[in-house]
Amino acid sequence: QVQLVESGGGSVQPGGSLRLSCAASGFTFKDTYMNWVRQPPGEGISWVSRINADGSRTYYKDSVKGRFTISRDNAKNMLYLQMNDLKPEDTGLYYCARTDNGIRGRGTQVTVSS
Repeated sequence: QVQLVESGGGSVQPGGSLRLSCAASGFTFKDTYMNWVRQPPGEGISWVSRINADGSRTYYKDSVKGRFTISRDNAKNMLYLQMNDLKPEDTGLYYCARTDNGIRGRGTQVTVSS
């Protein structure tokens, strides 16, 4: 069955960096657009970034442009999110999700606090 397993979250100070990973299985990853979405404490889920199937096009929420980089390795069925210059407002539960049907993993927690 479809599985998406996120990892790499943690607690960092403002200005710090984290790299999130998502291991995908159970579907044809190389043909699937993928998203990163996040859920801040007490709020709903919001979109953060998207990447097309071959990794040649990427899209970002305005507030993370220039700080976050989405990438993928189709040979390894892996999706990544490099997050630099983290801010407290980036705190939340981060999920990788399929763009076509919204299926997502269980998430990985990112906390940015001094």
